[in-house]
Amino acid sequence: MSTLAVSAQTAVIEDEDGDLPVVRTRHPWRWVTGAVALVLVAQFAHGLIANPGWEWGTFAQYITAKSVLSALKVTLELTFWGTLLGFFLGVWLAVGRLSKNPVLRAIAWTYIWAFRSIPLIVQLLFWFNLAYLYKTLSLGIPFGPEFARFQTNGVISGFTAAVIGLALHQAAYSAEIIRAGIISVDAGQWEAARALGLPWRRQFFTIVGPQAMRGILPNAANEVISLFKGTSIVSTMAIAELFYQVQVIYGRNGRVVPLLMVATVWYILLTTVLSVIQFYIERRFSRGTGDE
Repeated sequence: MSTLAVSAQTAVIEDEDGDLPVVRTRHPWRWVTGAVALVLVAQFAHGLIANPGWEWGTFAQYITAKSVLSALKVTLELTFWGTLLGFFLGVWLAVGRLSKNPVLRAIAWTYIWAFRSIPLIVQLLFWFNLAYLYKTLSLGIPFGPEFARFQTNGVISGFTAAVIGLALHQAAYSAEIIRAGIISVDAGQWEAARALGLPWRRQFFTIVGPQAMRGILPNAANEVISLFKGTSIVSTMAIAELFYQVQVIYGRNGRVVPLLMVATVWYILLTTVLSVIQFYIERRFSRGTGDE
């Protein structure tokens, strides 16, 4: 045993006998840092309350205004349909990426590569101006007879174009999230399921799927939250979602800051709700792992 170790052991014994006092290690800079942080937070809070430029009276007037709530409903609808259709298509793209069929793998990879490469605003504007390329859309057999023909502007409205753009964009990212969650499950789990003689559907939904969800859920929830905030981009298409409506209001009355705070508070509140939902869903799929 080294001299340093012997000295340390002796010090412990002497301390237990009460010969030497125990002195805690002091960390004064922790308290200094905490005090500085509290001062900064107090200054920020004081600025929010005392600075008349925030115009909290105007904020209170518009936070629950009918036009704002109507626009918030449009934002939630865009988020819902973009998430639902995006993850539905993303599941099939993930299956294609994991398929042993080279054609399906190539198609799925190309789709993901293309839609992750093109900015969302470009995709939205493309679908919004689809009638410029195709004035009519038809329903029928490919390279065969047509059963019905529609005017593009009559079928694809601004809202529909926004949903299509958001869903197709979301599908590319959700596909990779789902694929990563599936391949994160140990191959031995698949082998054990096959050894039990379980059909493929039960193998996936009772053994592999729940384990994959632990890896899928955090990233999927982040994508939903990003999509919720990303719906503000459709304001470029003159769709009356939350951010567009706020812009319209402050364009009329000139109260830019309080109206931006209206949008900010709604985004924060609904993002918090999504985060709480994420927490409980994750906890449910973490049962039995010791991470509850």
